[in-house]
Amino acid sequence: MTQPNDMLLNLAGVCKHFGGLAALSGVSLHIKRGEIYGLIGPNGAGKTTLFNVITGLYQLDEGTFNFDGSDYACCKPHVLAQAGIARTFQNIRLFANMSALENVMVGRHLRTRSGIWGALTRNRAARVEEQAIEERAHELLRYVGIHRPSNTLAKNLSYGEQRRLEIARALATEPKLLALDEPAAGMNATETESLKELMKKIRASGITVLLIEHDVKLIMGLCDRVAVLDYGKKIAEGVPEQVRNDAAVIAAYLGTDSPRPHAGEGQGVRVSE
Repeated sequence: MTQPNDMLLNLAGVCKHFGGLAALSGVSLHIKRGEIYGLIGPNGAGKTTLFNVITGLYQLDEGTFNFDGSDYACCKPHVLAQAGIARTFQNIRLFANMSALENVMVGRHLRTRSGIWGALTRNRAARVEEQAIEERAHELLRYVGIHRPSNTLAKNLSYGEQRRLEIARALATEPKLLALDEPAAGMNATETESLKELMKKIRASGITVLLIEHDVKLIMGLCDRVAVLDYGKKIAEGVPEQVRNDAAVIAAYLGTDSPRPHAGEGQGVRVSE
């Protein structure tokens, strides 16, 4: 499957089932290089399921998955990470008893060359590479705005700093696509605004950003394009202004007077995200 040079991620007809439940039904996404792409929808719409398909935690049942010109359908997370897809999680997953610096260095080791033998023998090449990894980790901590001592344990950072640390660890893998799952969850208005500026800076560096958020105001004020899922189907896609005024989107968020169709009527069934 080929794709235009400006297209980084191309999903077509993606379906995912859990037993008899259709979590995703024929979803297609086309994410361009260098854009911030938002994914929104009511609770249980299938956002996290789609996110997990894109990052390899779930394997798609049907459809195609093209990333940077190659087929990556049904690949494991480490394969997709090597290909250039990095992610954060809705529930922060840091190594709590490791330092901030060590957490970022863990991410950087995805790109190391010394291997097991170098780690065991501590030869010169391994030592030089380890020093470079440490220096890059320091740079990334500054880049995301963590100004605490680098030996501060992750568990002793503030909530907002932990969110930023997870982003730094993802950036350490040198991603082409950075997938952020609810990065503003639990943040106050000041922290959210600061996060918004960080995402703009990341995009300006050439990294494409995929963003799941419940904060619709953040999505609409930040993203170049937005897709909306409801009951496992994509019901809208376009620039924020188009999506904001789409009748199907308004109905999905605000409800309608008529009952929604059930799974037997061609819709997916909402599953826990």
